[in-house]
Amino acid sequence: MAGSKFGSFKSEKGSSAGAAAGAGAAAQRRDPYEVLGVGRNATEQEIKSAFRRMALKYHPDKNADDPVASDKFQEATFSYNILSDPDKRRQYDSSGFEAIEADSQELELDLSSLNTVNTVFAALFSKLGVPIKTTVSATVLEEALNGSVGISQLELGQSVFRKVEKQSAHFYSVDITDKEAKMGLVCRVQSTAKSKFKLLYFEPEENGGLSLALQEDSVKTGKVTSAGMFFLGFPVYRFEQNNSVAAAKDPDSAFFKRLDGFQPCEVNELKAGTHFFAVYGDNFFKSATYNIEVVCAEPFSTEKEKLRCVEAKILAKRSELSKFESEYREVLAKFTEMTSRYAQEMQTIDELLKERNAIHASYTNNTTLQRSSSSNKGKTSSKESKSDDDQTVKKEKKSKSKSMEGSRSDDDGPRKEKKPKERLRRKKWFNIHLKVDKRRPC
Repeated sequence: MAGSKFGSFKSEKGSSAGAAAGAGAAAQRRDPYEVLGVGRNATEQEIKSAFRRMALKYHPDKNADDPVASDKFQEATFSYNILSDPDKRRQYDSSGFEAIEADSQELELDLSSLNTVNTVFAALFSKLGVPIKTTVSATVLEEALNGSVGISQLELGQSVFRKVEKQSAHFYSVDITDKEAKMGLVCRVQSTAKSKFKLLYFEPEENGGLSLALQEDSVKTGKVTSAGMFFLGFPVYRFEQNNSVAAAKDPDSAFFKRLDGFQPCEVNELKAGTHFFAVYGDNFFKSATYNIEVVCAEPFSTEKEKLRCVEAKILAKRSELSKFESEYREVLAKFTEMTSRYAQEMQTIDELLKERNAIHASYTNNTTLQRSSSSNKGKTSSKESKSDDDQTVKKEKKSKSKSMEGSRSDDDGPRKEKKPKERLRRKKWFNIHLKVDKRRPC
């Protein structure tokens, strides 16, 4: 794991040293090509091999008490992360470290070298969508290079289900004939438990050991995680997903760069003989369950042609996206300009109409009156007149009702005197207690 010394472009003396110190720290960095010992025209495979040699030599597991080895390992890791990324490598070749200074470096972590606390943090960040690349444990690579790993024989067409511990690997050997090599070979690994793993391909060394040549990380496809290697005699491409965090920040750029991760595999065909594969457990805490199968591509001739055809279409679409991006950016800029102009034109029209209304209101001999005050006064005066009219109507209604009540009182004077008598009589009538003599028949 690369530390802070090679993970940022700040000076080692601290931020108080200022911009000059930062520039000095950048100037002290060695050329990544020089660090890894490769030329500027080195292939991706040559860069990977050089980094793995240095990682095995200077890994902290083998040099726990050697700070010089730790610095060299960090420097090699930082250099590899620049040269292994096509975009960063192109930026560095054109403008040096300054071109990639603002970009965050996605470092590859060896989980076996992390303590429990750091592993927990790495797992949490991974759950939150932060891209964390992991590398194969240096211990596993060293054991393979020394030829001290156990290898299981795997027959063509045979499917094997196993469980591998975290940061450990299961090695398999497969024998193929000239005919099978010519027809092509496919190795696929799946995990129904959605475990994280790496599919590895090793090449034999002269000393009998194995060196890592190819690596495919598992990806989630539907309800499983899977990885595959296709040796079909023609260029087959791998597809690396974009950074989800960067996609959330700029979805447009993420869309147009979506097919940038569509890159050709380093090895397209195998020769007759024995070949070595491995499945590496890449979970943070638990073991990985998987199913591995190696098949000859002879019965899958139709699928071979379909794969060749669809990948050709993807390559054509990638070139189309590059042209479409420039058109899209141009139209988007024009649309932004038009929406801004729309808002400005609307504001201008409102101001002109307001000015016109003010000019209309200025046609009066009373120069002290303003349009707003006149309109307000007009409103208040109308309200006051309405309130006065309402009050007069109410007063008239009250006077009429009083006069009518007075006339009624004059006409109904004697009736008022009779009413209480009738009420009394009624009360008396209702208060009469009827006594029935039971001895007299009715």
